[in-house]
Amino acid sequence: MAITSAVVSTNHRVPLLATAAIVLGALLIGVVFSANTGLLMIVGGLLGMVLYHAAFGFTAAWRVFITERRGRGLRAQMIMLAIAVVLFFPALGAGTLFGTDVRGFVAPIGLSVLFGAFIFGIGMQLGGGCASGTLFTAGGGNARMLITLLFFIVGSVIGSAHFAWWQNLPAFQPVSLVNVAGVGGGIGISVVLFVAIAVFTVIMEKRRHGQLEQAPMIDKPGVERWLTGPWPLVAGAVALALLNFATLALAGRPWGITSAFALWGAKGYELVGGDVSQWGYWQAPGNAAALQASVWSDITTVMNVGIMLGALAAAGLAGRFAPNFRIPFKSVLAAVIGGILLGYGARLAFGCNIGAYFSGIASGSLHGWVWMVAAFAGNMVGVKLRPFFFDGVEGRKPVAKSC
Repeated sequence: MAITSAVVSTNHRVPLLATAAIVLGALLIGVVFSANTGLLMIVGGLLGMVLYHAAFGFTAAWRVFITERRGRGLRAQMIMLAIAVVLFFPALGAGTLFGTDVRGFVAPIGLSVLFGAFIFGIGMQLGGGCASGTLFTAGGGNARMLITLLFFIVGSVIGSAHFAWWQNLPAFQPVSLVNVAGVGGGIGISVVLFVAIAVFTVIMEKRRHGQLEQAPMIDKPGVERWLTGPWPLVAGAVALALLNFATLALAGRPWGITSAFALWGAKGYELVGGDVSQWGYWQAPGNAAALQASVWSDITTVMNVGIMLGALAAAGLAGRFAPNFRIPFKSVLAAVIGGILLGYGARLAFGCNIGAYFSGIASGSLHGWVWMVAAFAGNMVGVKLRPFFFDGVEGRKPVAKSC
């Protein structure tokens, strides 16, 4: 009985401390920098809770479809994207949202995007998660994902060092469906593509299994389930789309993750005597300003910290915060290699599964669709490589529930 009480007490302390950190951080950042930046820490916290409780990962969804032809996760992603497009395109077409100037993530399409997204896809399967998956599983207590995160940062710095060279390679100019087809036309084209992908997953799943996989039944009262999880995937998809829209309203641009990793790594490198200021990536005005300013003024940093704290709170509420530091060597090696590929690939491809795929497609950027195809191909290679690093069941199943 004493042991049970201790566990319950710990599980209450963890979410309370994490929630207090989010609220206090939001207040301090709001006072020192701006109210909107402070509010974005709260948005980040909510994103972390949604990602954890809905177990909304991109890596596992793609791997399960590749290996087992189960498409429930991919269909949830299409729902998320469809809602985001319907919300984003009118605001981006108008250029303002609730009085705030807004812009999307629209990037060129070239060799850097193709190669970067492809190796990012490999890194997803070796590292055990995507950008959002790495953050929320690390925040939720997965010790192995802390290794992936560390080397994600290292790869991001290396990618920023090589960024200018890659950008000198041939590329097409940025293309936005909002500009090319208009708001209504862009939404229509996007929704048709989402439906086509969802239908394709249904056909492939029924061909392999005869019927669609059913969502697991959870025998918990409503309030308890929403506090402790797990949540339905569709609920996670809807919440992520709405929170990305909230990010657009508060930040003036969509949700992103990996630019902060490059910033953290660059600042760390400079602390030990390095100099990144002459690298092409850091000479861009926005990046140069971020390098000179406090890391807490960086919106992406604030949201990333919020995501980790939100996931920590969710893990505590679910009674699952129990870090395990006994990690097999080959699993550590996969995390190191995967993390570097994730970081390097994200810099080259103008973002990750969030900044390029989710927010890129929500912005109407054609590069988001190209990123999706190239990253999916990388995932197929990554799935083939997993057995070299993960033995038996671990090689076939996700390392963590997010991935």
